[in-house]
This record gives sequence, C-alpha cells and structure tokens, in this order.
Amino acid sequence: MTTKPRVRPVLRVDAERNRAALVCTARQVFAERGLDVSMAEVARQAGVGMATLYRRFPTRESLVVDAFDDKMTTYLDAVDVALAESDPWRGFCDYIERVCVMQHGDRGFANVLTMTFPDEVLFEDKRAVAYRGFEKLISKAKKAGRLRPEFRSQDLVVLLMANAGVVAGSGDAAAVASRRLVSYFLTAAESGSVGELAPAPSTREMEAAMRRGGDPEPG
Repeated sequence: MTTKPRVRPVLRVDAERNRAALVCTARQVFAERGLDVSMAEVARQAGVGMATLYRRFPTRESLVVDAFDDKMTTYLDAVDVALAESDPWRGFCDYIERVCVMQHGDRGFANVLTMTFPDEVLFEDKRAVAYRGFEKLISKAKKAGRLRPEFRSQDLVVLLMANAGVVAGSGDAAAVASRRLVSYFLTAAESGSVGELAPAPSTREMEAAMRRGGDPEPG
C-alpha cells in the first residue's frame, strides 16, 4: 500500500502563529543540542502548551521533519551544484565537504541525514533524489579516473554517521575535527590510494540502520 504524502491543512492565524513558533524553536534547539531535546522543552521555549504542540505535531517525527524541511532542500540543491561542476572529482569533493559542513553547523541536521522517516513521503523523496544524484557523481568521478573503483554509494552514509558522531562528541573542536575526518575520507577515496579497503556494508544494512535511527523516543 502506498503511503499518501502528509498535507498540512490551512490554519487560523493564531494556530499558524503557534505552528511557526514551534518550528522555529525546534530548529534552534535541535541545531544547538541535537534531536534528544524533549517535546516538552520545545513547547516551553516556544511559549505554547503541550496540547497545542500535539495538535500541530502529533508525532515527534512530524516536528523534526518540518523543522528540517528547508535544510533537506538545501541538501538536494547541493548535489545539483556538484553535478554541474566541469571537473567530476572537484564536484565529488565539493559535495562531500559541503554536506559535512552542514552537519557540523547543526547537530540536529547531523542526525537527520543519518535517519529515515518512512511516513514523511515528500521529505524522503528529497533524500532519494539527492541520493540518486550522488550515485551520478560517483559514476562521473570513476569515469574520470579519480575515484577508486571500490567506492560505493553507501560509503556516504557511513561517512555521515561518522561525522555525526564527531559533531556530537568534539564540542568546540567540531568544525576542525569534521574537516580532518573529511580530508582522510577523500584521500582514501581517491584513485591510486594505497591500501585495501574492508568490504562496504550492504545497501540493505545501511537502510536498516537509518530506519532505526529515524525512530526517536517520544518525550
């Protein structure tokens, strides 16, 4: 059975004001503290009651998705910019670097990129389109002879998961630590790099890992 996209109803002025306050607050607190912030804390900082929050966002997932919808669009745009680059390797590197900068600039989004939200069809469609674009980047970089042939698209998910951990755990050094991680990754990914890579996890395994990550605890 196909899941229908969630359609946001037209709200009264006061209801829309409350919804906007919740989304704005969620963006701020998730960016600063990650996705573990409770729904109650979001409601408190937005100046609304829990009943109002749950009328607008019946699940934690729906609030997370609305808070990061604009950033997911930016994530999608990044792959288009990379594909338009005349040098396939430069486009590949620029994309990796840009996405990881988006992660270390926003702790919440760092995690969103490693999760899936199966009930949020429009949001997940953006991720799917971006992923297909990344597969094109891989193909172009390999054809140019710059990306090692063992590279797989799921390696991006592994990097994003690793970078999310770096962002969460390195405090004020997050930007520097993230750039260091990315530089190691790109050096290892370049054709001609010395050393054998361990096997990549399967696409199915990474999809399962992202589904588990996309099931945040209520609160």
